[in-house]
Amino acid sequence: MIQKSNGSSRRILTYPAIHPCDSISPATLLSSIIDLGRDICTYKSKFFSVNKRNARETFRQITNLLLFLQEIRNTTLDPPANFVLSFSELHLTFQKLRFLLEDCTRDGARAWILVNSDRVANRFQILIRAMATGLDVFPLSYVDVSSEAKELVELIVRQARKATFESDPEDKKAVKDLMRILNQFEEGTQPDPVEIKRIFDQLGIHKWSDCNKEVKFLDTEIEIEFSDRESGGESELLSSLMGFMSYCRCVIFDFIDTETQHLNGSCNCNETLKGINGDDLKCPISLELMSDPVTLSTGHTYDRRSILKWLNSGHATCPKTGKKLTSTKMVPNLVLKSMIQQFCAGNGVSVVSSRKNRDITRTIKAGSLAGEEAVKMLAGILVNKLVNGNSGEMNKAAFEIRVLTKTSIFNRSCLVESGSIPPLLKLLFSKDDNTQENSMAALLNLSKHTKSKGVIMANQGLDSIVHVLRKGLKIEAQQHAAATLFYLASIEENRVLIGENPEAIPGLIELIKKGNNHCKRNALVAIFGLLTHSGNHWRVLAAGAVPLLLNLLKDTERGDLVIDSLAVLSTLSERIDGAVAILCRGALPLLVAILSTSASRTGKEYCVSLLLALCVNGGGDVVAHLVKNPSLMRSLYSQLSEGTTRGSKKASSIIRILHDFHENNSSAPVSSLVLSRERFVHVS
Repeated sequence: MIQKSNGSSRRILTYPAIHPCDSISPATLLSSIIDLGRDICTYKSKFFSVNKRNARETFRQITNLLLFLQEIRNTTLDPPANFVLSFSELHLTFQKLRFLLEDCTRDGARAWILVNSDRVANRFQILIRAMATGLDVFPLSYVDVSSEAKELVELIVRQARKATFESDPEDKKAVKDLMRILNQFEEGTQPDPVEIKRIFDQLGIHKWSDCNKEVKFLDTEIEIEFSDRESGGESELLSSLMGFMSYCRCVIFDFIDTETQHLNGSCNCNETLKGINGDDLKCPISLELMSDPVTLSTGHTYDRRSILKWLNSGHATCPKTGKKLTSTKMVPNLVLKSMIQQFCAGNGVSVVSSRKNRDITRTIKAGSLAGEEAVKMLAGILVNKLVNGNSGEMNKAAFEIRVLTKTSIFNRSCLVESGSIPPLLKLLFSKDDNTQENSMAALLNLSKHTKSKGVIMANQGLDSIVHVLRKGLKIEAQQHAAATLFYLASIEENRVLIGENPEAIPGLIELIKKGNNHCKRNALVAIFGLLTHSGNHWRVLAAGAVPLLLNLLKDTERGDLVIDSLAVLSTLSERIDGAVAILCRGALPLLVAILSTSASRTGKEYCVSLLLALCVNGGGDVVAHLVKNPSLMRSLYSQLSEGTTRGSKKASSIIRILHDFHENNSSAPVSSLVLSRERFVHVS
C-alpha cells in the first residue's frame, strides 16, 4: 500500500501523492495511515536547517492523531465503509507531509529550501488544515472509543484550524542576508566570509563536500528548468545560488574532505548499484532499459519515448495505476538515468550508452548576473593561488578548476580569460602526482573551449602535455593527456604540430599497450583525429599501430574499443601501405567474423569500409579470398537492408566487386548464396 518515497525520483517541493483505490478496505487503509504517520515521526531525528518550529508542530499534531487512530484499530476490528472518505483524505495528506519533510531534510537542497522557506511554511499550514478537514468528516459516532480520544480529535481539529505556520525569524534573516550577498556579487563586490559562514552554520554546511552537494543539486534543478518548458521560471535564482555555492566551495573551505574521492566519476558502480534489480530500471511500457526516464505527476517513471506514444495515442491516465493524470508534465529523472548508465557500463549492456555526454549547451551563459560575477571573481582568486600559493594551495586550485570546468562552458570561458592555462601547464611538471593529475584534468576540460587551443599551443603546451603522456606519475594523468591531444587535434595546424612531435604518436601507441580501457580509448580517438592529416599516416604505421589494433579486435567483450580500432584501421586502409600492413597480419578472417557477429551498426559500417578499402588497395588476391567465404555474402546482404546508409552503399560496392570477379573468373568457386541472391543486388 505504501510506496517508500525516494527523493531522487521527483523534483523537490512537488507532491505526487496517490489517492487510495476505491475498493480498498477501511481496515487496510487505517493500517496504512498509521504506518505513514510513524514514518513521518521518524523525521524528528533528522536535521532541519529551516522551518524547525513548523516541523515540531507537525510532529506534535501527527503524534496526537496517531494515538486516536491506534485506539480505533484496537477497538474496531472491522471499520465500516463510511470511514473510507475520511481515511482517504488523511492518507493523501500524510503522503504529502512525508514528501515535504523529506525535502526539508534533504542533503544538498538546504540553500534552495531556505530561499523557499515562506513557501514551505505555507505548505505546512495547508497540509495541517487538510488533515483537519479529513477529521471533520470522520463519523465519530460510529466508533467505540473513549471520550478522551474523541476530545483529542476535537482538540486536534481546533488547533489545526487556529495554528499559524510562518517562517522562523532566523530563516527570514538568513534569506535576507543571502539575498544581500547575491546583490554584492552583481555589483562586483566580494562578500564577507563571516556572513557566509553564519548562513552556512544555520544550514549545517560545514565541509567542502556539504557545499559540493548543494552545487550538484542546484545543477540538476537548472538542467530540469532548461529542459522543461512548463517549468516555473526559477532558473535565474537557481543560477545565482549556483554561482554563490561554487564560489563558497572554493573560497570558504581550505580542505577537501575525503567524501570527494569519487568526484572524477570513478565511483564504484557495484557499490552504488548494490541490491538493484535490472528489471527496476526498465520502462513499465516497453519493458526495455530506459534511455531517458521521466517521472509523471503520479510518481511513476517511464521512458520518455514510450510515455509520449502512450499520451499521443489519446490516453490520459497513468499506465501503471490507471489513474487520470492531473498534468502531463514530465520531470527528467536524472538520478535514475545515471544509475541506468552505471548499470549498463558495469554489466556490459549496450542498450543504453553509458558514455553519452550531457547536453551542456545551457551552460554557455551563467544564467544570472550574480552567478556570472561570482564565477569571474572566483576565477581570479584561483589563478592567483596557482601563481602565488604554496604547493597545497596550488593543488587545491587545480582541483577546483577541474571540477568547475567539467560541465560548464561559461566556467571554461572565464578561466581561460583569467589566464589559468599558463600556470596549469607549469604544474604538469610537478613531482606531486595529485597536482599533476588535477592540472592535466583541468587542462583537458579547458581544451574543449575554442579559445583555449591557441593559448595552450602558444605557451609551448604541447611539449608539456606529451611529457605527461609519456612520463605521467599516474595512469589517470596519461589518460587525460591523450584526451587533451584529441581536442587539440580538432584544428588542422595542431594536427601537423602534434604529428611532428617525435614523442606524441609513439606515446599514444604505448598507452594502448599498457593502459586501462579508458586510456586505450582516449589514445585511439586521438590517433583517429590525427589521421585526418595525411602526413600522420606513415607515422601511425611506423609506431606499430596495426598489430595492436588487430589484437584489440579479438577481444569481443570490449565493444567500444573494437569499434574505435575498426575506425582507425579503416582510415589506415584507405592508402596502399596501410592496406598492405593490415593484410600482412592475416586480418581478413577476423574482419569477416566481426562483420557477421557484431551487434553494433557503427562497428559493422567501419568493418565494411575496411573490407572495401582492402579490396580496392589489396588487389585480386583479397577479392579471391573473400569470394570463397559464404558467411561474408550473408552479412553483406544483411547490411543492404539493416545497415546505415553509408554502410549499405559500401556493402553494395563490395558485392559488385565480388560478382565482377566471379564473372571474370568463371572457374573460381563461389558460394551458392552469391548466385541465388544476385538478382537482389542494387548498385548505386
